[in-house]
Amino acid sequence: MLVTRGYEEVSKSSPGTAVLRRAVARNGRRLWTGTALASVYQLCAALVPVLIGVVVDRAVATGDVRALIIWITVLALVYLVLVVTYRHGARQLQRAIAEEGHRLRVEVAARILDPRVLRTDRPTGDLLAISNTDADYTSYLLDHIPRITSALVAVTVSAVTLLLISAPLGLTVLVAIPVVLAVLNLTAPLIARRVKEQQDQAGRATALATDLVTGLRPLRGIGAQDTGSERYRQVSRHSLAATLRASRTQNGYLSAATTLSALLTGGIAIMAGWFALTGRITVGQFITVIGSAQFLIEPFGVLSVVPSWTAAARAAADRVAAVTQAGVTLPPPATAPGGIDCDLRLTDVTYGPLAGLDLHVRPGEFVGVVADRPADAEALARVLAVPDSYEGDILLGGERLETVDRGRARRLLHTEPHRTDLFTGTLTSNIAIHDDHGGRLAEALRAAAAGEVAHLHPEGLHMPVTERGANLSGGQRQRVALARALLAEPPLLVLHDPTTAVDAVTEQAMADGIRALRHGPGARYGTVIITSSPALLAAADRVVFIGDGSVTAEGSHAELVTHDDRYRRAVLR
Repeated sequence: MLVTRGYEEVSKSSPGTAVLRRAVARNGRRLWTGTALASVYQLCAALVPVLIGVVVDRAVATGDVRALIIWITVLALVYLVLVVTYRHGARQLQRAIAEEGHRLRVEVAARILDPRVLRTDRPTGDLLAISNTDADYTSYLLDHIPRITSALVAVTVSAVTLLLISAPLGLTVLVAIPVVLAVLNLTAPLIARRVKEQQDQAGRATALATDLVTGLRPLRGIGAQDTGSERYRQVSRHSLAATLRASRTQNGYLSAATTLSALLTGGIAIMAGWFALTGRITVGQFITVIGSAQFLIEPFGVLSVVPSWTAAARAAADRVAAVTQAGVTLPPPATAPGGIDCDLRLTDVTYGPLAGLDLHVRPGEFVGVVADRPADAEALARVLAVPDSYEGDILLGGERLETVDRGRARRLLHTEPHRTDLFTGTLTSNIAIHDDHGGRLAEALRAAAAGEVAHLHPEGLHMPVTERGANLSGGQRQRVALARALLAEPPLLVLHDPTTAVDAVTEQAMADGIRALRHGPGARYGTVIITSSPALLAAADRVVFIGDGSVTAEGSHAELVTHDDRYRRAVLR
């Protein structure tokens, strides 16, 4: 009761309580089967010193060979039960722990990748730490419960044994253990704070390391790698300091727990020795008492570290809950547009630097968008990808974009950001996400001028791609990402600066390829390119110029270059 109450006290106000309770509920069969087997194991282990004492008193002391054979046989059967229960109990519990850790990792990852966009300010590295380390720490609760339960069984059996042998010895155990546990439980809040601080600081260090590795080339390009290294050293020092504080707290706790358990068992042994010398207990009972006192060190040690275990599990569950219980940016879907009507209309949209933006893209139209300020271009691409916290109306097929089912909206409207991600694998696996592309892969490669990326490598399309495409140049990454977007064939494709890292010849080839693939004879796709590239803009049906957050001019590229000075400066700078 004391252990259970202590656990409830340290976790009742925790947001991770629901996560811990659910872990117990959905692994109930394996958890309680493993707990029962672990309890039987500890019961048999507690009976071993009792049986040894019986062998001494009833067989060795009396010289009864028959009694010796009988009790040694009983002892052997107890050991057999020990082996069987440990093997099968550990198997059940380890499977429950592994499956729960896997479920939590999947849930955290699914929440992070929610199409409606997770509402969190946690950096990518911290989310990665939660989906791995914290998910595992949370699942360890399924190991703590059987350990605590079986330790209580062992202590109870040993205490009853000592009471039957000698009331003072039994009462000493029954009174001393709860008192010591109550004292040790007072440190639970401090341990929880230190462990949580350690995990938070480790998450920040992981996040910064991820950012630095991702941006290593740009940092070297501007000579800022030393500054980045110094920032990481500072964050790493904070993480180290938090780890040392948590370790000192936990080690101090373990030292106190070990010392108290050793003093308690030593005191019991001394009392038993005195009772044996004075004839109050037999030699066999003395051996039983000494064996039980020695045996009690392990279960007593388990019970003494309960606050540390629950603190670590609670802190990890809190961080898991911060992701799984976090809100999403976009509301649930209302209705979805019918057919493939991808008419896109922005009316009086205010978002970031955009102020009263009006833009209409008709189905099948190729529209170029030029922003005098880069922040306007970034805001437009962002609000189309994540329509949140804006004023005005953004309609896709007549429905507000944020209320359209996310899966359907992303099939109809695909926004390719300026900075795209590639993944570990091959060129083919990065471009052809699905295998049902038919013969369109070659067309997409040609349109994106990505074929030569494969031709430059002996393995062609099977060329390996490292994490985030680090073994490709910036221009190669842009062409591979464009080929992937074109192969997806969304009815409306929004591209943000897809050619900034390629040369002029390749840029012209990409402009011609996009035009031919998506707007050739019989094509019915719409395309919006947010760019200042003259080659791309010249390929568009219509160009819209955004100045000071709203549309100030529109027409063909040739017309605007001739008649609009601001537009001309924007595309020729």
